[in-house]
Amino acid sequence: MAVLGASGSGKSTLIDALANRISKESLKGSITLNGETLESKLLRVISAYVMQDDLLFPMLTVEETLMFSAEFRLPRSLSKKKKKARVQALIDQLGLRKAAQTVIGDEGHRGVSGGERRRVSIGTDIIHDPIVLFLDEPTSGLDSTSAFMVVKVLQRIAQSGSIVIMSIHQPSYRIMNLLDRLIFLSRGNTVYNGSPSSLPRFFAEFSHPIPENENKTEFALDLIRELEENSHGGTKALVEFNKQWQARRKPRTIITRKPNFSLKEAIIASISRGKLVSGATNESSLPDFANPFWIEIIVIAKRSITNSKRMPELFAIRLGAVLITGFILATMFWQLDDSPKGIQERLGFFAFAMSTTFYTCAEAIPVFLQEKYIFMRETAYNAYRRSSYVLAQSLISIPSLIILSITFAGTTFFSVGLAGGSAGFFFFFLTILASFWAGSSFVTFLSGIVPHVILGFTIVVAILAYFLLFSGFFISKNRIPLYWLWFHYISLVKYPYEGVLRNEFDDPNKCFVRGVQMFDGSPLGTASEAMKLKLLESMSGVLGVNISGSTCVTTGKDLLVQQGISDISKWDCLWIIVGWGFFFRVLFYFTLLLGSKNKRSFKMRRYDDRYCHTRLYVGHISSRTRTRDLERLFSRYGRFLGFCQTWRPMVRGVDLGGIGGNSCPVYGDPLAILSVVLFRVLVEIATISN
Repeated sequence: MAVLGASGSGKSTLIDALANRISKESLKGSITLNGETLESKLLRVISAYVMQDDLLFPMLTVEETLMFSAEFRLPRSLSKKKKKARVQALIDQLGLRKAAQTVIGDEGHRGVSGGERRRVSIGTDIIHDPIVLFLDEPTSGLDSTSAFMVVKVLQRIAQSGSIVIMSIHQPSYRIMNLLDRLIFLSRGNTVYNGSPSSLPRFFAEFSHPIPENENKTEFALDLIRELEENSHGGTKALVEFNKQWQARRKPRTIITRKPNFSLKEAIIASISRGKLVSGATNESSLPDFANPFWIEIIVIAKRSITNSKRMPELFAIRLGAVLITGFILATMFWQLDDSPKGIQERLGFFAFAMSTTFYTCAEAIPVFLQEKYIFMRETAYNAYRRSSYVLAQSLISIPSLIILSITFAGTTFFSVGLAGGSAGFFFFFLTILASFWAGSSFVTFLSGIVPHVILGFTIVVAILAYFLLFSGFFISKNRIPLYWLWFHYISLVKYPYEGVLRNEFDDPNKCFVRGVQMFDGSPLGTASEAMKLKLLESMSGVLGVNISGSTCVTTGKDLLVQQGISDISKWDCLWIIVGWGFFFRVLFYFTLLLGSKNKRSFKMRRYDDRYCHTRLYVGHISSRTRTRDLERLFSRYGRFLGFCQTWRPMVRGVDLGGIGGNSCPVYGDPLAILSVVLFRVLVEIATISN
C-alpha cells in the first residue's frame, strides 16, 4: 500500500503513527491488526521501519552490513551457516549481487550507488523477514530506474506474505502498476482509498475524469493541489465524496464481518510459513530481542572494530597528538631538579599533563553523533539493547586508551625526571589511563546530550577549563571560596592531579628546600651565599633552632600541605577517577534510554485569523505559552502589518513550510514566525520614522 500526497499532506506523519513512532499523547484513536488492538510492544517485534535517510556504516561492505544485521536480528539458535545463507538469499532478492563486496561509502569514500544504498537500507530491516514493513519515501532522491527496482523489491517482499506500507511522493507509471492499494492525503484527510485500477472511476464520478494517456497519480495530485489553493472549501468536497464512495462500495455485511483469523492465529500462521525468523514457535514465545545480552555486545564490538580498522587515520591522528604533546612536555621540562623553582615547574607539568589527557578525549564527541541515528533506528525495533551498546562501546575503547596512556607516560615520566622508579611509573601510567577513561566517558555522555558537534566541542572545552581552574593548581583548596568549593570536588582534573602529586612528593625522606634555598624567589634570592648564611644564623638564634645551609626546611609532605592536599591517598584518587568514568557511562545509558526513543510529538492547533478570509494554522512542538503569546502578537500587529499582503512571500522566503495561494495559511515554528513578525514591525517603524 502506498500513501500519496503533496508535501505537508501528512504522509510521513501517518506512517510514523502506524509504526508507533509518535508519542501516544499526540494521537487519538487506535491501531488494530486483524480487528484487534495492536500493542506497541508486539508491533516492535513483528514490524520494521525503513527511514527516508540511508543510515549505514560507510566502511562496511554490503555483505558485511547485512551480515551484522543478521547477527543482531536472527536468533542464536540459527547456525552461522544458516545466517550466511539468509544473507546471500537476501542479496539476490535485493539485486545486490554485483555490489556485495563494495563498501557503502560516504562523501570521502566512493561506494555503492544511491539505489543500491537504498536497497541495503531496506535489507538491514527485513533480514528477519518482518510481518509488517513501514517505509518513509523509499524512492526519494532516486532516478526512475532505481526507484522502480526498489519498489519491485518491495513487491516481492509483499508477495512473500508481508504487509508493506510506504509513503511515496509521485510514483511513475511503472511503479503504479506494482502497487496494490493507494491512499491519497490532503492536509491530513483521506481523499481516496482504494486500488489503482479504481482511480479513474472515482474521479469520473467526482465529475473530474482523468484524460486518456495521462498519468493517473499526477492528475490526482494536481487536482488535489488545485482544490487546496483555489477552492474556497479546499478539498472538503473531495473528502466527503470519498466517504460516500467508500460506503457505496462496501456492503454492510462486509463491514461488520469479523476476520477469519484472530491476531494470535495469524501470527502463528505467518511464523509457520517462515516469516519473522526469530526462533519462536508461536506468538506467545516471541522474544523481545533475538539474542542474549552478551551476544549483542560481541556483535556491536565486532562491527565497531571492523569499521574503525578501515579508517586507521582517526586513531593515528589521536596517537600522534598524544605523542607530540608528550614530546613537547619532555623537552620543555627536561630533567627537573629538586630546587624550589623545580618544584613549581613540576606542579605546572602535572597540571598541564593531566588536563591534556582530558582535552585529547574531545575527539569522542563526533563518534556517537555520527552513529546516533543508526543507533536509534536499530534500537527502535529491538535489534539490540541500549545497555549492550553502552557496554560494547566502553569495552572497545579500553585497548586504544591503554596504548595512548603507555605512549604518554613513557614519553614524559623518565624524561622529566619524575620520582618513584618503576613503581612510580606504574602508578603514573595508571593515573593517565584512568584520566583517559574518565575523560572519554565524560565526553561520551555529553555526546548523548548535545545535538551538534560544534556545540559539543564548545561545551567540552568550557567545562574542562572550569575543571582545571578548580583543580587546586591555580588556587589551593584552602583559598577557594566556600560557594565554589563544591566545584572543586566534582572537578575531574582534581583527582589525577592530586594523585600524581602524592606519587611525586609522598616520600618523607626526600627534601625539596634546604637552608639557603629558602630565599630563592624572594628579594634576598640574589644576595651572596655568605649573606644568606648570616641570615640563617640570625634566624636560628631567634627561633632557637639550628638552621644551617644544608638543613632540610621543606619536605614533600610539607609541599602537599601547602597545596591543600591532605585528605585522601593517591590510590583513593585513582579509584575516584575510575569511578567517575563508570558514573558517566551510566549517565550515558540513561541519556540513551530517555532521550533516544525515536518518537516525536505532533500537535496542530487552529486559530481564527480576523485579517485573512480563511483560518491561520500554526504547527508547534514548543510550549503552549509561546503559542498564546504569538496569537496575541498577531491580533495586535496583524492589521498594522497588512498581514495577508506581506506574510505569504516572507513564508516562502524563509522556508517555514507555507502552503501559499490566496488563502494565507501558515505552517511553521512559532519562534521562527515570531522573529519574522518582529522584523516586519521594525521595518514599518523605520519607514514611518523616515
